[in-house]
Amino acid sequence: MSGEPVQVSEGVFVIPDRRVDLVPNVGIVVGAKAALVIDTGMGPRNGAHVLEQARRLAGDLPLYLTITHFHPEHGFGAQAFKGAATIVYNRGQRDELHRKGSAYIDMFKDLSPAIAAELDGVELVDPDLVYDGRAEIDLGGRTAVLRTVGPAHTASDQTVLIDDRVLFGGDLFETRIFPITPYFPPYDVDVDGPRWITVLDQLIALEAEIVVPGHGEVADTSLIRHVRDYLAYVRDEVERLRTGGASADEAAATIEKAARARWSTWERPEWISLAVQAFYAAGSTS
Repeated sequence: MSGEPVQVSEGVFVIPDRRVDLVPNVGIVVGAKAALVIDTGMGPRNGAHVLEQARRLAGDLPLYLTITHFHPEHGFGAQAFKGAATIVYNRGQRDELHRKGSAYIDMFKDLSPAIAAELDGVELVDPDLVYDGRAEIDLGGRTAVLRTVGPAHTASDQTVLIDDRVLFGGDLFETRIFPITPYFPPYDVDVDGPRWITVLDQLIALEAEIVVPGHGEVADTSLIRHVRDYLAYVRDEVERLRTGGASADEAAATIEKAARARWSTWERPEWISLAVQAFYAAGSTS
């Protein structure tokens, strides 16, 4: 991660991912009396870069850090903020980090030598504050509302809504990328496709003016609708094919071919079959 913050609304900045694999969009929200960082990038080097950019924007104001979910590219740079910011997680997020954090480090290190280098020396960081359900942070003329909305993409997804205008959703939605569906039995099966759709319906109803995805370009609420429509398509097709006697693998092959054609501009089609497997495992989905 090497980009600089771009202002998307008054006092709200995003370090864009520039569509680089395993780089997230990172938020920095600056108020009159404090600032909030949303996600850290992967590993201590990226976390230090995000902290540097936050300090550049916020000066000596107190800092808060929160993460949208526990995955390494979103939260495993948190050690750079230990002692420099008040770290806030929801309870489920903290517990998920404890259950799965070490295994995800090993999994990600196996992806490539470059990723292994970024995670070298990484330390899993506990929060300073833990909340249940909902938390509100007054930044001074700017309010951040943190909500626990999982299970969906993970067991404990969190959204951050700034002044009812700017919504950070992590990997609940991405721009022109097939939704990341971490269905990895037996290691991680907490993704909940049917409930993910319900969560997206709730987020659409917020009518946020600016929507910041976990990956891809900043957009508006139409982005959430696109992702919701795709997941509903997978759900309905899984139910249709299952009723017709198709196995999970057969359903995955059929749906992947159709989805690639229907959403031809979207990247990362390897996630289609995993979405099918997750919905298939969920049983009746309608």
